[in-house]
Amino acid sequence: MTTLYAVVRVKGTCKTNRDIIDTLKLLHLTRANHCVIVPDTPSYRGMIQKVKDYVTWGEINAETLAKLILLRGRIEGNKRITDEYVRANTKYNSIYALAQAVFSGEFEYENLKGVKPLFRLNPPKGGYRSVKRIYRNGGAIGYRGAEIQKLLEKMLETEIKRRTKEE
Repeated sequence: MTTLYAVVRVKGTCKTNRDIIDTLKLLHLTRANHCVIVPDTPSYRGMIQKVKDYVTWGEINAETLAKLILLRGRIEGNKRITDEYVRANTKYNSIYALAQAVFSGEFEYENLKGVKPLFRLNPPKGGYRSVKRIYRNGGAIGYRGAEIQKLLEKMLETEIKRRTKEE
């Protein structure tokens, strides 16, 4: 089982070094409130360290990963990922089973045919704390550990409310 990080871009790139902008593009974090899931490898850790003043990150659990895929996962044409799509394109029969496989390291989310490798999220309910300070000093950027779950929950609240109104 490998550790997976959820990396969320918090800040824009006005007056930013070109190397940092390129690294954010390699991570698919092209705009604020975009989120990607990356494994804990030395290359990804180095990339995160390089852009640490623009993102927040922490370890994600399988349940939150399943919620992200269900609520904000998209395929080409900006269509939602459904259980039927997962059944047709993988050996897994539900989004939850796919999330468990991604979490355990059996399957990489980016390998799902036609999937967009990022999650476009809403700003967190209640807003960010200071985007100029690190998380442990009362800010929003930097390493959060397991606290990333709470941030992602706040960012998914709007989508959950929207989905319940539709039903």
